Amino acid sequence: MMRHILTVMALGLLVAVGPVACDKGPMQRTGAKLDRATDQDKLIGKGPIEQVGKNIDTAVKDLKQ
Repeated sequence: MMRHILTVMALGLLVAVGPVACDKGPMQRTGAKLDRATDQDKLIGKGPIEQVGKNIDTAVKDLKQ
């Protein structure tokens, strides 16, 4: 029983801290999902659609400033 409680607590901590630690913008996250769905993701680095999403997020961020 204690093991299950600790597992749930650890999972809750990851869910709570995950979005805060993530530095990806919305388009980059969507690109990563599309890369995984189309099997274009890379083990190290970014897939092509994720990279485009990152570029869009950077451009929008620069426009807001």
